[in-house]
Amino acid sequence: MSKTIIISSDHAGYSLKKKILEFRFSSDLVFKDLGPFSEESVDYPDFAHLLSNNINEGLFDFGILICGSGIGMSIVANRYKNVRAALCSSKKMAKLSRQHNNANILVLGSRLISDEEAIKSILTFLSTEFEGGRHQTRLQKINGVKN
Repeated sequence: MSKTIIISSDHAGYSLKKKILEFRFSSDLVFKDLGPFSEESVDYPDFAHLLSNNINEGLFDFGILICGSGIGMSIVANRYKNVRAALCSSKKMAKLSRQHNNANILVLGSRLISDEEAIKSILTFLSTEFEGGRHQTRLQKINGVKN
């Protein structure tokens, strides 16, 4: 059974997004590109909202957002109740974002991470499970759930 990952960027992240889409991941990973489809200047919030809304509504389990620094995409994505977007610059951060925060969107800063480290981060993010336990209690507090 394949797992579909949605991916989007702005113009600054377009080149890295293209390299990710060209990388040979395992055959059970399928990427759905939500745009943009060129390096022409676009507004990152438009693409962050598009992807984040899909995650928030439960249409997809995981997404990847890419802009120059990753900061703008993270700010927009984390406005959605069911989104936990993690800006990661290493595979270690990607692993911890899944284990401790149950992140469902990996955010990459194309100007701050190498193509190789981005691929490693994606592989780690998608293969790491949430640990639950005390971390679940903390996640509930994000949305104001009292324990």
